[in-house]
Amino acid sequence: MADRDDGQAVFVTPEVVPDRESDSLDEGPKIILASKELPDRIYLLAAGAKPVFPGMMFPVLFAPGPDAETLKTVAQEVSEKIAGFVLPKEEKRSEDGEMVERRLYRMGTAVRILRLEEGPQGAVQALCQGQKRFEILKAVERNGKLMAQVIYPQDIVASGEEVKALCLAIINSMRELIQHNPLFGEEIKMLLARADWSDPSRLADFSVTITSSSPEELQDVLECLNVRTRLEKALLLLRKELDLNQLKEKITHQIEEKISKQQREFFLREQLKAIKQELGLEKDEKTEEIERYQQRIDEISHALPDEARDRIREEIDKLKLLSPQSPEFAVSRNYLDWLTGLPWGEYSEDVLDVARARRILDRDHHGLEDVKRRILEFVGVAKLRGSVEGSILCLVGPPGVGKTSLGRGIAEALGRKFFRFSLGGMRDEAEIKGHRRTYIGALPGKVIQAVKTCATANPVIMLDEIDKLAASFQGDPASALLEVLDPEQNNSFRDHYLDVPFDLSKVLFIATANVPDTIPAPLLDRMETIALSGYILEEKLRIGVRHLIPKLLPRNGLTRGDVAFTQGALRAIIDGYAREAGVRAFEKALGGCMRRIATGRAEGTITAKVTVSPRNVSEYLGKPKFTDDPLMRSSRAGVVMGLAWTPLGGTTLYIEAQAAPGEAGTRLTGQLGEVMKESTQIAYSLVTAHCGDFGIPTDFFKGTTVHIHVPAGATPKDGPSAGITMASALVSLGRGMAPPPRWAMTGELTLTGRVLPVGGVKEKVIAARRSKVRHVILPKANEKDYDEIPERVRNGLTPHFVEDFADVFGLLFPTRRAR
Repeated sequence: MADRDDGQAVFVTPEVVPDRESDSLDEGPKIILASKELPDRIYLLAAGAKPVFPGMMFPVLFAPGPDAETLKTVAQEVSEKIAGFVLPKEEKRSEDGEMVERRLYRMGTAVRILRLEEGPQGAVQALCQGQKRFEILKAVERNGKLMAQVIYPQDIVASGEEVKALCLAIINSMRELIQHNPLFGEEIKMLLARADWSDPSRLADFSVTITSSSPEELQDVLECLNVRTRLEKALLLLRKELDLNQLKEKITHQIEEKISKQQREFFLREQLKAIKQELGLEKDEKTEEIERYQQRIDEISHALPDEARDRIREEIDKLKLLSPQSPEFAVSRNYLDWLTGLPWGEYSEDVLDVARARRILDRDHHGLEDVKRRILEFVGVAKLRGSVEGSILCLVGPPGVGKTSLGRGIAEALGRKFFRFSLGGMRDEAEIKGHRRTYIGALPGKVIQAVKTCATANPVIMLDEIDKLAASFQGDPASALLEVLDPEQNNSFRDHYLDVPFDLSKVLFIATANVPDTIPAPLLDRMETIALSGYILEEKLRIGVRHLIPKLLPRNGLTRGDVAFTQGALRAIIDGYAREAGVRAFEKALGGCMRRIATGRAEGTITAKVTVSPRNVSEYLGKPKFTDDPLMRSSRAGVVMGLAWTPLGGTTLYIEAQAAPGEAGTRLTGQLGEVMKESTQIAYSLVTAHCGDFGIPTDFFKGTTVHIHVPAGATPKDGPSAGITMASALVSLGRGMAPPPRWAMTGELTLTGRVLPVGGVKEKVIAARRSKVRHVILPKANEKDYDEIPERVRNGLTPHFVEDFADVFGLLFPTRRAR
């Protein structure tokens, strides 16, 4: 800390200069303690960004503050007008910018003030000249001004050929530097003209001032008292400066060369364009665009509606008046591209061959005979009519049963282009009908985009996941589809972007959905629904052998010589890992086996052909996800199997009834819906009212709470079709007799015991087959639905059709007596 009188500012004692290895100890520097020109006590000022060198003339400008006051004091009160300029090593300021601490180097330069001018508001401007190096012995702060006691070390002068060579090298480097940086040209020329070999110190000091070296590098030269060493350091800095300037000029030259080349090419291109225009060999871009649109109009004029033709001509006339640089020019050109790029009146020829369509559907899809029959009927009717206009199909079924691939197969069978886009989660009607042209980046809707992509006006467009449409403040896409899917309206469909009518009546729309319940009724009314129920085990086996395994082998880098699946293995995979209605889980399981085998072959642990059998399936897929319920083999009292329908296909479920002491009534668990709760109450009332008819003790339900539970409690359940199953469970509980094993049932029950028809019969029968059920009880009114199920699905099942619950009771408990 420097000595202070008034404590106004804090200055750290200047740091000691690093050891100068180049200075010989034997030749120790000579010290000038004082002289008439150079006093031993001087005021100190900060040198700024770079140190000041002796002989250097420079201007300084100080804003109002302690430094400006110090400079005025030196000029006005010090007779020699000498001040010391020292390079700050480190400065610390407060948040308001006031100097708190300053660390200075020990070596600086004594400067004489030649002229001083005071500016407005206390600013000071002065012209100074460097005199001699000094070294600080002690610094004292008084009244905000820093004064130091200094000594003036003498340069260690050397002579000889080496010093002369260094001087020549510095002069040559400075001459080279003039060519790259003419800023110091005049000063260097004056110095070189008056160069005196007897003063190499001045040459070294001046040479480093014309470089862009760092303050630390320049301070190192200032602190060097050995002139020969100073010359070496100055030469090094000059060479670095030359290299830097050469690199700068190289980069500048490259950029200028590139710009010059581009400018030259531009001028030549413009000249060539002008010459071609004069010779009639080329037209400008705008003229070419307009002629292209005119040519396109002539090509499609026969199929264009009058409104569309007039709109295109109006837009072309507008385009002629616009400048190509105008933003409206790009908007108008994009609009014309869409209008003229649509396939107006261009139709692909339909291949209405029923036999060919049958071959294509049988090639790509196994089973689904009723669906194929319906599609072939559609093709046959279209052949007799000569067209398939006004047709909108909706394929409804659980995931993985082949809805999307069926749509692609229909397109191939008809010889039409196919386009698919998903409606799942779509919540903006502009996705269907397009955006208004006033919006930036506006585009037509998906339907018009599909027609343009297919380049025909009669493609097959698949609207996937139509049951998952959403609605928001941006509009309702389902409502926008009403016009698209209405044969009476879509012959003049008007997209928001095009704003002219386009005929969609020849387009075949095929929608897909998992459940029809979430499709708006007006939209569902416009479509012809075809249900896909799912596959049984035997159908999945054939699909796996004919389609999945051949598809998955090359996908996993395998061949038929690397892996084989036995029939037993495929049955074990389907039964233990893929019991869903579709085949996606089956495909994933097969892919999992193949990936394990491919990994083993890649690692070298498997070299021979692998045969997947029921014994080693678990080695590749882990433990089975599904197992046979013990109740399938041996039933118990109060537990009856029912059949249910879900969006993922049919399934089986058990209804359990258990008696417990308590108030007479029922307790229901298993996340049952309101309709299912009502079915439970109907079954309970029916059974308790006819205990004698069912062989149940008349006092069984008195003082007894019957707990009815439907397992899989985390899954919500609802619907009336479990009515006869609920009543059967209560009768089994009351009689204390278990129903026969491998029986399942479905049917709605009324309070008088009548059994009403239910839906999803095919899905429920398929689920019964998958669960190895042998007998199914169905409502008499559903007999026609059962007869429509293919024979291969019904094989192994014995149906029982009932009209009254008494028929159900007679089937389950024919000759048994209560215990």
